[in-house]
Amino acid sequence: MTWPITLSVLMILAGILAIVVPPAGGIAATLLVGWLLIFMGGIHMIFGWQTRHVGGSMWGGLLGLVYLLIGFYMLVHPVAGLEALTLALGAWLFAEAILEFVLSWRLRPFGGSGWLLLDGIVTLVLAILVSATWPSNSPWVIGTLIGVNMIFSGTSRLMLLVSARRVLAAA
Repeated sequence: MTWPITLSVLMILAGILAIVVPPAGGIAATLLVGWLLIFMGGIHMIFGWQTRHVGGSMWGGLLGLVYLLIGFYMLVHPVAGLEALTLALGAWLFAEAILEFVLSWRLRPFGGSGWLLLDGIVTLVLAILVSATWPSNSPWVIGTLIGVNMIFSGTSRLMLLVSARRVLAAA
């Protein structure tokens, strides 16, 4: 049981490090996404090759090539990749805010739809903050968000493990 607790504490420490040095967390995320894109490019190319008898070879190969090129570009130019990820985050937050507004409007006859509206407003404010300060905010936005996520993930797992340890000790 000590190994999972150690990993949880390490996750919390890594999250703190990502917040203290957000560019490092952002670059690490960019490199991870770059490798994932390269992996997906290979998968698409293999799938395209497997579907050559139905005409999917060319399109699967082209899609795989696009994934590979973007992945390699992100690995070779991680700062530019980080800027692209930050811009994509701003666009995603904007789209999420619009969807939250629509959902709150559609569910307004039911209780609790105001919370969806509040969520949409907060998400829209975040989208505007990320987009309005782009690209100068790129070094810290992704790293800070990843750091906060790692702290919360590590803390929740640590608390779950401590609670489980108490239950096992009582049994």
